[in-house]
Amino acid sequence: MVEHSADGFLSERVQRIGASGIRKAFDLANKSRLDDLISLGLGEPDFDTPAYVKDAAKRAIDEGFNRYTANAGIPELREAIADKLQRDNGIRYDPQSEIIVTVGAINAIHLAILAIINPGDEVLLPDPFFVAFEPCVIMAGGRAVHVQLHEENDFRLRAEDLEGHITEKTKMIIANTPHNPTGAVLTRSDLEAVAEVAQRHDLFVLSDEVYEKLVYDGARHISMASLPEMRERTVTIHSFSKAWCMCGWRIGYAAAPARIIEQMVKLQQFNSVHAPSYAQRAALVALTGPQDFMTTMRAEFDRRRRYLVERINQIEGLSCREPLGCFYAFPNIKQLGRPSQDVAALLLTHGRVVTVPGSALGTFGEGYLRLSYTVPMERLQVALDRIESTVRRLRRGEDL
Repeated sequence: MVEHSADGFLSERVQRIGASGIRKAFDLANKSRLDDLISLGLGEPDFDTPAYVKDAAKRAIDEGFNRYTANAGIPELREAIADKLQRDNGIRYDPQSEIIVTVGAINAIHLAILAIINPGDEVLLPDPFFVAFEPCVIMAGGRAVHVQLHEENDFRLRAEDLEGHITEKTKMIIANTPHNPTGAVLTRSDLEAVAEVAQRHDLFVLSDEVYEKLVYDGARHISMASLPEMRERTVTIHSFSKAWCMCGWRIGYAAAPARIIEQMVKLQQFNSVHAPSYAQRAALVALTGPQDFMTTMRAEFDRRRRYLVERINQIEGLSCREPLGCFYAFPNIKQLGRPSQDVAALLLTHGRVVTVPGSALGTFGEGYLRLSYTVPMERLQVALDRIESTVRRLRRGEDL
């Protein structure tokens, strides 16, 4: 009989995946038992889901809309998504065969990668990156190739950076705009250059556009699939979590050519079956109901963004580029001479502020922190005061 060690019974792929660095920060904060913590860690809006969306979910439950739906999502929601994509993003999709509703955007990312990537395929992953990308590649048997994003280029993905990493095994580029964690927004020329690389090397693009509604200072979100010749080689990922403050509802969607969506639907049949029925009804109303609350929310995030960046740049030892999207800032802490994980730990224990170390967001995230400005302004002001005090003590060499 073959003997196995304790770890020998576990999948090698699973053991190659670490726990989310964001969730580690969140769990550490919960275990710390410190009073009056301020969390700038999780990427979750502090605004409530609009009342009319919640009411739609309640009606669905009261009406008994709690049975299985189509694996790809209820037809009326897919039709509303198709209308939205044509209206807002300039892309036409067939709601019956080219759209899938998923259990959040992460599920859409996972299904898309599983549908396209074979064991041994390489995926170009701009680094720093959202924590879910690399584990999804590993679970598909692929290899994530880290492509450094440069602060001097405002962390925007450049075609020349991709070129140096392409091999005969490369199959996909991941594009994320607006970008988590840096807040970078790719311009049309950026996207066109990446698209040219994808076409020349016959690569797929997975385009994560979850934060599309949160852009500032005149920045404009442009969808990769709207560019010439890109629709047939792009999977576009969206979510209701950020724009409609529905993180806990777990509902997202993907749009892609029918041959890809068909495989994603097949995978979803044996994964989560379908997105929650009541959440699909709520998402339908979110798309078709009033949208004016987004203007108010975006204006408040913009106010916090400006304040946070200004304060960070006044703290000796820190610097921060102004993000044009999302609700994150990505300050440079390299002058402190400490690993980002250590700095984040000191800010937690001595400043009672939760942050995410850049090292949790990729190899090239080291030397940075991710700060989410998803707390009310008065709490953000207190958090920045605490960060400033802790950094000042650290620079003075006090024993922290």
